[in-house]
Amino acid sequence: MLIEEKLKSMNITLGEASKPVAAYVPGIITDNYIYVSGQLPIAEGKLQLKGHVGREVSEEDAYEAAKLCILNALSVLKDMLGDLDKVEQFVKLTGFVASAPGFTRQPKVVNGASEFIISLYGERGQHARSAVGVAELPLGAPVEIEMIVKIKA
Repeated sequence: MLIEEKLKSMNITLGEASKPVAAYVPGIITDNYIYVSGQLPIAEGKLQLKGHVGREVSEEDAYEAAKLCILNALSVLKDMLGDLDKVEQFVKLTGFVASAPGFTRQPKVVNGASEFIISLYGERGQHARSAVGVAELPLGAPVEIEMIVKIKA
């Protein structure tokens, strides 16, 4: 099944790729790789959740925010490639979690992105990953996701 058909069957419509909030581009293609800049949980131009996980934001809500981040990253891929089936392999995903002191379940939060990509792409969605706790993220976001994707030659 084509990836966009699979998204449709999940009742998911990708929005437009988010505009950068500073001096960078959403993604860069070099050789057969796309480096996607960090994506926040933004929908319809608005940050959907603010705060630190383990304080203002629950782990469950942060998991869903990570999924929204990865949907925004897919929007960047769609914008750059025109076709999400041109992805050969998800290589690396890095998740940053704005964490309250003592919160140590960053991997569980970032699973919101990882598990979605694997469910969508199967084996091509398997990836290396880091889940990092940080003090603050842009705009007060609880989660930010960036990734490296290999594209078909």
